[in-house]
Amino acid sequence: MKKPLVGAFFAVLLLGAGIAPATAATSHEAAAPGTATVAAASSQATAAAKARPKAVNFAGTVALSNCSGSVVRTPSSQSTDPALVLSNGHCMESGFPGPGEVVLDQPSTRSFTLLNAAGTGVGTLRASKIAYGTMTDTDVSLYELTSTYAQIESSYGIKALELNAAHPVQGTAITVVSGYWKRTYSCSIDGFAHRLKEGLWTWKDSVRYTSACKTIGGTSGSPVIDNATGKVVAVNNTGNEDGQECTDNNPCEVDESGNVTVRQGINYAQQTYGIVPCVGIGNKIDLGREGCALPKP
Repeated sequence: MKKPLVGAFFAVLLLGAGIAPATAATSHEAAAPGTATVAAASSQATAAAKARPKAVNFAGTVALSNCSGSVVRTPSSQSTDPALVLSNGHCMESGFPGPGEVVLDQPSTRSFTLLNAAGTGVGTLRASKIAYGTMTDTDVSLYELTSTYAQIESSYGIKALELNAAHPVQGTAITVVSGYWKRTYSCSIDGFAHRLKEGLWTWKDSVRYTSACKTIGGTSGSPVIDNATGKVVAVNNTGNEDGQECTDNNPCEVDESGNVTVRQGINYAQQTYGIVPCVGIGNKIDLGREGCALPKP
């Protein structure tokens, strides 16, 4: 795992934002109004603007005491629903859940620093409970907040990031956005590990990054954002640091035939599309919903 950091939150203040929001190009060409040339140019400019990838920034991400995270919603979440914060199971304040362990609806008063687009902390959000958490099959935690999406947007002008409901695609350009370090990491999805084994834990169908995403401790729980859509496709969680095989902080890949591959320096994330079917009315976690395959207690 990208080790949770303890007692170093002040370090966040020492680091600047990893990237500045991109600015769309603007056409300053002049032509006689009403001409076909102007109309065609305008139409082409509009189409080009729509085709441009959305700028990825820090808006909606959060800093935990030891990890990163983000305020997220599903496609069916309502503005009046209590908001959810996504991070890793190994980032929970209760410690690493054991293999086969699932945390469900446990009280929590954990706080999160909400960031704006520039990576500046603009407010504190508070949890009412750990809605879901596990390190079995995936490495994920979902906190239910005391604030609704509408309240967060009204107070801070920040919208939640949306979870993509579809399986991510190999070759997709992505950005890992760390609220803890206020840093971003840009690369692509290199592929998927059938099984990713690290120490006691095994995760399924993990996202493998290309080598450009050199994530570090404290980036655990960062949202992995599809640059083209701005949607969350995974949650950052680990990487092979020392080239060891299947040990803590040195995950190995295991294919369908049981063959083991070690990729030193390569980092990984857990897909999040599988969360979407498990979120029901009122943003409540319902593991019995159709299509929900998250591990059950």
